[in-house]
Amino acid sequence: MSKPHWRHACASELPAIIAIAARIHPDLPERAEVFAEKMRLYPDGCFALVADNEIVGYGLSHPWMQQQVPPLNGFLETLPGDADCLYVHDVAVLPDCRGGVARAYVAIIEDLARVSGIAMLALVSVYVTRPLWERFGFRPVTADAELREKLESYGASATYMLRDLADR
Repeated sequence: MSKPHWRHACASELPAIIAIAARIHPDLPERAEVFAEKMRLYPDGCFALVADNEIVGYGLSHPWMQQQVPPLNGFLETLPGDADCLYVHDVAVLPDCRGGVARAYVAIIEDLARVSGIAMLALVSVYVTRPLWERFGFRPVTADAELREKLESYGASATYMLRDLADR
């Protein structure tokens, strides 16, 4: 297998992306229309991981507001005009293709945020990914009651995390 590389995703790749999401996140299902909306609203933040001309992973991000976690499997409808973070909605990579690709993805979204005039990255860590994100400079945020309620749909281990790009 050739070395996986990131590139912008296109709408025709949505079925492959949804199949990977179903495999990697069986307990956090999202409708195809939710993925399609993110790709339509902010194509600059939608990436496919490709190896041997096959989609083996994806990363979806979009401008958003800190502390405002989008509901899982919910529509955004519009992006905020005064966004203060680039929100990493999801990164999923097939097990055989992991190893260095998350670091490459983070570098891409750092550049995207900076070019967009955004100085903060945000995400919700699910499952046991918190140590991975911490290695990339993300720090857990102590959730108040409102944020905890928003995190519930992401599962018991969900942790809201931020990374200030001014720190590096």
